[in-house]
Amino acid sequence: MKKLLTVRYLLLALLLTGLSSVSFAGVFVSINVAPPPLPVYAQPACPTPGYLWTPGYWAYGPAGYYWVPGVWVAPPRVGYLWTPGYWGFGAGVYQWHPGYWGPHVGFYGGVNYGFGYGGVGFGGGVWQGGVFRYNTAVVNVNQTVIHNTYVDRTVIRNTTINRVSYNGPGGVEARPTAQEQSAMREQHFQPTGEQLSHQQNAAIDRNQLASVNGGHPRNVAMNRINGRRFNEQGRIAQGINSGQMNAREAARAENRQANINRSITQDRRANGGRLTPQERQNINRRQNNASRQIYREKHNGRVAPR
Repeated sequence: MKKLLTVRYLLLALLLTGLSSVSFAGVFVSINVAPPPLPVYAQPACPTPGYLWTPGYWAYGPAGYYWVPGVWVAPPRVGYLWTPGYWGFGAGVYQWHPGYWGPHVGFYGGVNYGFGYGGVGFGGGVWQGGVFRYNTAVVNVNQTVIHNTYVDRTVIRNTTINRVSYNGPGGVEARPTAQEQSAMREQHFQPTGEQLSHQQNAAIDRNQLASVNGGHPRNVAMNRINGRRFNEQGRIAQGINSGQMNAREAARAENRQANINRSITQDRRANGGRLTPQERQNINRRQNNASRQIYREKHNGRVAPR
């Protein structure tokens, strides 16, 4: 049975408003197939002060659902926070509600995106005096360059991690709070040009398609737009976050990957920045062995708190 696909471009609303800050909200997508569960993944360290985390999400295109990696981005202005987009189910269809920037975090369907976005509000940091302070209890930052940090563990949800990716019957049953409704009425800004480019890059990468990766995308997160992909490290941290690798096993996996990375650097330096076919074959063999070891050491199904 063919999937029913309805894409409605509300151009009239866009023309009436004439505001670039809401143009992205003028495009709605509704389909009758539920989005896959959210993948468990590790958050790359924030690369520079002032960047904010935007969680990964399942978008929809002509070839079906595809994963847009979580990424650290620069906000459009100081003092603004990101409200993630979310899928909502009702009247037999799943509709996408785009994310936006604003002074406060609004409603994002009650979906637990992690890293401070536990379903209601945001616990990953605060703006103070024009400077963003990071709550390292729930977000990962490079503390060699970022010093505006604090620790508040009260925002951690010590419950089983729910990977449901949509709001509504069969998903997350949540309604906007009074505070979220107020935030939804504030001035908003659409995703930045970099964010739109980030989504477009994911859309043309077949490896990000759920139909190709079975709901387990290779590129789950990035440290910045067009930055380093989180592949091997993501699998290591996935084992930790799900309770399937202990600290000693994770450390061994980290060391194995670090040794591989050093070998790549040394071999390239010795060959004018390139790897010989034999060196590439050796690296691939070692990476495959490392991946198999990670798989073996993810030995149980316990779920860790976040």
